[in-house]
Amino acid sequence: MQVPSSLSLLGILPALACAATLTQITAPFGPNPRNVSFHIYVPDTLPPNPAVLVNPHWCHGTAQAAFQGSQWATLASKHGFIVIYPGSPNAADQCWDVSSKETLTHEGGGDSLGIVSMVRWTLDKYHADSKRVFVTGVSSGGMMTQVLLGSYPDVFAAGAAFAGVPFGCYAPKNNAGQYGYWNAECATGKVTHSAEQWGDLVRAAYPEYNGWRPKVQLFHGTNDEIVSYVNHVEGIKLWADVLGLSETPAQMVQNTPLASWTKSVYGPTGWLEAYSAQGVPHDIKVQENTVMAFFELNCTSNCFHWGKGSPCGGGEPSTTSTTAKSSLTFVTISTKSSSTTPTPSSALVTTSTKSSFTPTSTTSWASSTTSACHATYVPGGQALWAQCGGIGYSGPSACANGACTTYNSWFAQCVPTPACTAR
Repeated sequence: MQVPSSLSLLGILPALACAATLTQITAPFGPNPRNVSFHIYVPDTLPPNPAVLVNPHWCHGTAQAAFQGSQWATLASKHGFIVIYPGSPNAADQCWDVSSKETLTHEGGGDSLGIVSMVRWTLDKYHADSKRVFVTGVSSGGMMTQVLLGSYPDVFAAGAAFAGVPFGCYAPKNNAGQYGYWNAECATGKVTHSAEQWGDLVRAAYPEYNGWRPKVQLFHGTNDEIVSYVNHVEGIKLWADVLGLSETPAQMVQNTPLASWTKSVYGPTGWLEAYSAQGVPHDIKVQENTVMAFFELNCTSNCFHWGKGSPCGGGEPSTTSTTAKSSLTFVTISTKSSSTTPTPSSALVTTSTKSSFTPTSTTSWASSTTSACHATYVPGGQALWAQCGGIGYSGPSACANGACTTYNSWFAQCVPTPACTAR
């Protein structure tokens, strides 16, 4: 993966203008089996019990590059939160360990445990709020974001992943704990599963856990030449299953936060948001303000936090339909119930954008079947979960089994239906 060029320029001057500085922690800070480096930015003025944001860098990046290449330090000084900038120990390409069984297991080791140790040290050192810990990253950092949300749902309140892959996608077959594995099949969109299969990977990371799950934001360019857009759709399936949500968006908003970007909201309280950036390559622009609003990092009282919601501390309300609010248009959906994922009664999500562009339209959405169910095997048809349509796609549109279902203008996928079985 290449360093996103926009990240190398965006926000350098504001970050450097901050009075506080990026500081490396060299003293022991907890279990760190892979020797992940620890850099931290602490504003000169902090409120009591500040929030903590983790910002893992991209491949070929560094903690210093992540610090200089975004607005997080400037925003931290303005709103009073701490930013952790971990550094990959992988000398070859500075990519994160998102493939080993250790990193994909709660308290199992790998890079993920080293990063969580940084969080725990920071919470203790600065009396930070353990219920307001967040993570966001781009490219390999986006991959690590999803790893941390899956392996440590008890640590993170929410995460926002840019141009990443689903949890466990990079793990090699019959994973024996391989670090730094480049999974070309995953990167090119050839690793696909059912929603339940994806969800099972997350549940296996911490099998005894049956508690509250973090909110999730996913961002991806439809023309990503390094990490296929297929991974965006697979990631939606994964987190929808983990959170007990329908894979059909309850709401879609076009041209937000930028022109030609589409926001899809899953579930009646927006516990899962996905942004498709039409025509955008791997060098996707990080939308700090949109992430800030989702995390409520600019909040001063009654802020969103881990466990916020119903008295039992859940993530999504158990309901079968949504209600229209203000100018937003919703469609009736069915949500999946889950005995392992308690759900909150409410969670208000607001957004603000970096640009002055105002969304011009709001569209109701439901996935639609674009080809009839094939009750008999179709030679040459796409396998279940394979892509079968979308802008720029030139492969087969027929499914060997199941039906070609459109999720948005850029992606359609063969999915099973009750009536579709090969004969």
